Amino acid sequence: MATRLKEVDAVMVGMGWTGAIMARELSKAGLSVVGIERGPDRVPGENFILPAIRDELRYAQRLELMQDNSVDTITFRNAAPEMALPIRRFGAFLPGEGVGGSGLHWGALHWRFLPSDFRIKSHLRERYGAKAIPDDMTIEDWPVSYDELEPYYDKFDKICGASGQAGNLKGTTVAGGNPFEGPRSNPYPNKPIMSAAPSLMYADAARSLGYHPFPAPVAIASAAYTNAEGIALGECQYCGYCNRMACEANAKASANTTILPKLRDEPKFELRTRAFVTRLVYDKPGKKVTGVIYTDMRTGEEYEQPANIVVLSSFVFGNTQAMLLAGIGEPYDRATGKGVVGKNYAYQFEAGAAAFFEDKEWNPYMGSAGVGVCIDDFNGENFDHAGLGFFGGGYIACSMAGAPPIAGRNVPHGTPRWGAEWKQATVKWYNRVARFNTQGSVYANRENFMDLDPTYKDAFGRPLLRLTYNGTDNDHKMSRYLLAKLEGVIKAMNPTHYEMHPRPRNFTIVPYQSTHNTGGTMMGANPKASAVNRYLQAWDAHNLFVMGASVFPQQHGYNPTGTVGALAYWAANAITGQYLKSPGPLVHA
Repeated sequence: MATRLKEVDAVMVGMGWTGAIMARELSKAGLSVVGIERGPDRVPGENFILPAIRDELRYAQRLELMQDNSVDTITFRNAAPEMALPIRRFGAFLPGEGVGGSGLHWGALHWRFLPSDFRIKSHLRERYGAKAIPDDMTIEDWPVSYDELEPYYDKFDKICGASGQAGNLKGTTVAGGNPFEGPRSNPYPNKPIMSAAPSLMYADAARSLGYHPFPAPVAIASAAYTNAEGIALGECQYCGYCNRMACEANAKASANTTILPKLRDEPKFELRTRAFVTRLVYDKPGKKVTGVIYTDMRTGEEYEQPANIVVLSSFVFGNTQAMLLAGIGEPYDRATGKGVVGKNYAYQFEAGAAAFFEDKEWNPYMGSAGVGVCIDDFNGENFDHAGLGFFGGGYIACSMAGAPPIAGRNVPHGTPRWGAEWKQATVKWYNRVARFNTQGSVYANRENFMDLDPTYKDAFGRPLLRLTYNGTDNDHKMSRYLLAKLEGVIKAMNPTHYEMHPRPRNFTIVPYQSTHNTGGTMMGANPKASAVNRYLQAWDAHNLFVMGASVFPQQHGYNPTGTVGALAYWAANAITGQYLKSPGPLVHA
């Protein structure tokens, strides 16, 4: 029997970016808030300091900041007729665990979606014809526009101390930035991170082909910065240890560095760590969630935390599983196409390349996510798709984020994986290789979804979430198109040798690709076609709000976190400005 605790105004299930944003905004509005996190606490000044933080083996290889698969995982299959099997160790994607979540170990690429992305279904029909969209492509318009979300993008920029070069400032094109982006109300808080030498070569080559290169936008401060919460952030040190690790200089933004220092001092906020929420307490007739049940992972004791507002702020898989287990919303049925919870799973379609230059020598051990240069000429609807046989696109980048000792040893294809020849190739090419990436969109497909596994259970006896996913013909055509454009730029750089790395036909969970998983609790304007409304409020439980990339109707050609943060601030504003005055379903004015 769970011990029932004193009721609070709001409870957060997960304390990454969105949990911290919501907890901060709601506590500022005077609400008592409890933040529940399944993993340990992580405090920058205690856990992420030199020299211990520069430990590639501990963090990048042994994945200390990632989800513990021995307690909870998902099952996976490529197609519905197959039997799904549990993922014993995450590889293709790496959900975070502990305070900060995946936003602690991310690479900090900080993008906004295009204005046309938010109405992509309507846009494609208007531009290419009413029957242009394939029957199995289940994309939807977002129920919120770029213009509505822009103030919240801007707010998140200022929380993160984002660095970059604006390309569209209040409708005016600005030289050196991304000319395809939506209009910004303000410049980036910080100037761009310095570009690496290979990235500058890439920029020159892209420009020679008529493209529009610009520095990668990142949530990494290029200079010392005090954010909108009054919290001081450090300057990027170009240490080369960004991905899968926290930041030694407090330059890379995370909830831990940008929000939690203030939130921890808030009397109305309480943080509970190593507390695993196992289910929502759902009052179906009342159409509300009355609280959550969680287990203290240190003692095994079970508690019920009643709350007037419940926020699902965990990763895509956790949010979707929680709604399915509670019976909130109709589960998606692939056979009939009906239902919404678990629908429209998407996963960023990345592919890349490497180029080797015998006549160059660089310092790849230095770096940051922001040293990259991108082109956006082939993203979304920035180009004409007529006759191409696919929809979507993505940005194309040369990025030298660092080459640490274990994983940062690019050698030409065919080189032995060990021995004298491998050592010779490593010595020859370590300082002479440039890396490239295409970040492709994924337009949702009927065959890709999540549901509850009928066979496998987690450590608490709950059915695991089952993921059914594979790349579609549209995804592969789009990706090969981007790779062809990238190959043209690489050739213009005149390398000694280069290799293209297309995605394999069948998705595999083994090599890392990205942690850009989206969908499952999609937002929309129609309760029959979405799980949450435009304010991220569940249609079937008015006091349940769902955060994060699980609400995306599809995945566009950018990293998701910028939009995740903006949506969290958008939802928080709706709760504090409307819901608290009149609890119940929020209505679009």
